[in-house]
Amino acid sequence: MVKDYIYMLAEQSGSMSVTEIVTNIGMSAVLGLVIFLSYYLSHAGTIYSRKFNVTLLTLAVLTATVMTVIGNNVALSLGMVGALSIIRFRTAVKDSRDTVYIFWSIIVGICSGVGDYVVAAVGSAVVFCLLLILGRIKNDERILLIIRVARNNDVKVESLVFEFFEQKARLRVKNTTATSSEMIYEISSKMLNKAGSAGRSITESLYRLEGMEYVNLVAQSDEITG
Repeated sequence: MVKDYIYMLAEQSGSMSVTEIVTNIGMSAVLGLVIFLSYYLSHAGTIYSRKFNVTLLTLAVLTATVMTVIGNNVALSLGMVGALSIIRFRTAVKDSRDTVYIFWSIIVGICSGVGDYVVAAVGSAVVFCLLLILGRIKNDERILLIIRVARNNDVKVESLVFEFFEQKARLRVKNTTATSSEMIYEISSKMLNKAGSAGRSITESLYRLEGMEYVNLVAQSDEITG
């Protein structure tokens, strides 16, 4: 009885014609390009990772290829699950929205691999519009303004920073000793450019204060490497 059941599973054919195979994989590539375009449009500046974007496109095609191989063969699908379960991915996803794109690619591949093109196309169209409208990621590069000054002049520094950035600068760290104070403010590149467009330099203004030791500007980028 068990042998007959196993034989029945093994005999279930997932074979497709060449036209069906080409159509399935071709459709996954087309919808993968839609995902590629969506990721490109919703990520701006240095946060955009071309390598990750190409990976999304390739993932959709590979998933469709696997689903085309499996077809309706239950035995083969169980074996494929067992084989793929040994794979471990160590790359950390830095943004939760990237997880959405990974799932999108996998779902497109699954739908295309089993021939559900309408479901894949409609779902992709809805997700594309949602991410385009709600999911655009603006990369406003953060700047750390690091100031070390004589402790008796730290109030003047705070007043000057307030004057330049109008309470928008965030004081992240303030370290003090008996003779000096070190302050780290977080500002955006837009705020810094706006202050500079008025013909005034925050660094030059700070160095005019007595007891100033150093002023550093450090850029923090949200770039995603992949």
